[in-house]
Amino acid sequence: MSEFAFNRVAFIGIGHIGSSLAHVMRRGKLAGSIIACARRQETRDAALRIGIADEVTADPAEAVKNADLVVIATPLSAYLETGKAIAGSLKPGAIVTDVGSVKALVAKELLPLLPKDVHVVPGHPIAGTENSGPESGFAEVFRNRWCILTPLPDGDATALDRVTKLWESAGMNVVTMDAEHHDMVLAITSHLPHLIAYTIVGTATDLEDTLKSEVIKFSASGFRDFTRIAASDPVMWRDIFLNNRDAVLEMLQRFTEDLTALQRAIRHGEGDKLQDLFTRTRAIRRSIVEAKQA
Repeated sequence: MSEFAFNRVAFIGIGHIGSSLAHVMRRGKLAGSIIACARRQETRDAALRIGIADEVTADPAEAVKNADLVVIATPLSAYLETGKAIAGSLKPGAIVTDVGSVKALVAKELLPLLPKDVHVVPGHPIAGTENSGPESGFAEVFRNRWCILTPLPDGDATALDRVTKLWESAGMNVVTMDAEHHDMVLAITSHLPHLIAYTIVGTATDLEDTLKSEVIKFSASGFRDFTRIAASDPVMWRDIFLNNRDAVLEMLQRFTEDLTALQRAIRHGEGDKLQDLFTRTRAIRRSIVEAKQA
C-alpha cells in the first residue's frame, strides 16, 4: 500500500486552479510525483521553479503515462483535443477528473473518447481569483469553499470517494449533483455576474476620454468590484459562455426582464418597489456572510 493518496499525478494545464491544487498536494504529501503539462515553455519553467511539479512536458500523452490521477485544468475548448491526446496513454484504473465550470461538457466531449477501464469524476472547485498562471496559485484558495462533483450514473464509487477526499484535504466542502443542474446553478451564481461585469466595464471603456479618465479616477467600490471580476481569464470565460449557452441565455432572459421592471420603477418613481427589491437582496448578502462564503 502506497503512503501517498496517489503515486503519480498528471496535471494537464497548470494555471491558477491547477497550480493551487498542486500546492495542496505538496503541502499534504498526497502525491508521490507530479508532472505538469503545458504548451508554453514559460509555464513549464515556472511550474518547476516554484516547486509544484517534479517533471514537465508539452505532450499530454507523455504526461498521463502511469498516472493514477489525471487532473484536466485546461480551458473548456481544449477538452476535445485533450481527450484525443491522452486516450491511448491512460493506464487501466486511472482516475480522470477536471476543474471546469461547465459539467455537462465532460460527458458530451470527454467521456466518449476515453477508455472504458478508466474512471471519470467531473469536478468543479468554486474558488479562485482573477489572476492566472502557475505563479498565481496558492493552497488556501480552496479553504471553506464549495466543490461540486457531478459523478456519472455508472461511475466508480471508490474513484468518487478518492476525489472527494482530495478536495476535502484542500479544505473544501464537497457536494454532488447532476451535471445539468450544476450548469443551471452556476449560470446564475457565476456566469451571469461575470457577463454583467464584462458589460459594465466594457461600457465604461467606450466612454469619451475625459469621462473615462474620471470613471477610473473616482471608481467607487462597486465599480472596482466589477473591474476585478472583468479581469478574469478571457479565454476561460469565452469558453464558459459558449459551452453553457442554453443555461446562460435562460438566466440572461430572466435578468433582462427584471432589469426592464427596475427601469420602469425608476422612471415612474416607484420607490416602494425599489426599496422592496433592495431589502430582499440585502438579506441574500447577509445569508452569504453567515454561510462564510463572503
